[in-house]
Amino acid sequence: MGFGPFLLLAVMEGLVSAAVLALTAVGLSLVFGVMRVVNVAHGAFFMLGAVVAWFVAGHVAGPPVWGWLAALVVAPLVVGALAALVDISVLKRLNYEPEAVIVATIGVLYILEQAALMSFGPDARPVAAPFTLRLQLPWFGYSGYKLFVVVAAAAVLAGVWLLMARTRFGLLMRATQVDRNTARAFGINVDRVYAGTLAVAAVLVVPISQVHYLMGADPLLLAFITVIIGGLGSLRGTLVAALVIGLSDGVISMFWSPTLSKIIATLLVALVLVFRPQGLFGAKA
Repeated sequence: MGFGPFLLLAVMEGLVSAAVLALTAVGLSLVFGVMRVVNVAHGAFFMLGAVVAWFVAGHVAGPPVWGWLAALVVAPLVVGALAALVDISVLKRLNYEPEAVIVATIGVLYILEQAALMSFGPDARPVAAPFTLRLQLPWFGYSGYKLFVVVAAAAVLAGVWLLMARTRFGLLMRATQVDRNTARAFGINVDRVYAGTLAVAAVLVVPISQVHYLMGADPLLLAFITVIIGGLGSLRGTLVAALVIGLSDGVISMFWSPTLSKIIATLLVALVLVFRPQGLFGAKA
């Protein structure tokens, strides 16, 4: 094959990576945008959702699509409930102090990982895709499920934008983001907004790769890189940064090295922090 097929494959894989990255990072961005704290346990919630999805899909009889649909319903409910429990029992008691929250969520991260290791085991395990359709591209066949992930991610991100821009719940979240004290003075239940935002951040991503108890590390790192580049609290910035990082990762990994793509992304973060600390689309404090 010539250069064209490899470039097309790299772009397709980059789009899939960008879609998953955008879903992972948008939750982290929302948490910071409303709570003004960094949730280090974000990757652990990603991992927990994958473990729950694997467990549910493996216990539903019938074709894989039934287990996948059941996991798509159950996993967000379980992860959202646990995120709300952590918020109420830990973060709220710390009054959402940024330094204390970072330490506390590091503890939550290790607890969830060790609990998954003890119950799930150290081996990576697959979750069957709901369908195995392959689409014929000019030079090769490509997984229809991966393209479905891109479309589904776009739909979820559009739903998040509509939630933020067109609903009363989104209005409360934006009011809290602008001025926490004023929002409380007007009777807005800021603590409830915090719990809802954390739950949304925890349940957005359903993984498409093999399940492993340490699988949350890379998504957490890339999510931090994405929200820093795009601008903490900016949904538009998160989407743009995810596209840039995902596509560049696909192309650089295909033609050079996956390690090189991570190095370039890290250097880009350093440049953003030096020359535009608020990110590409973030607002100055």
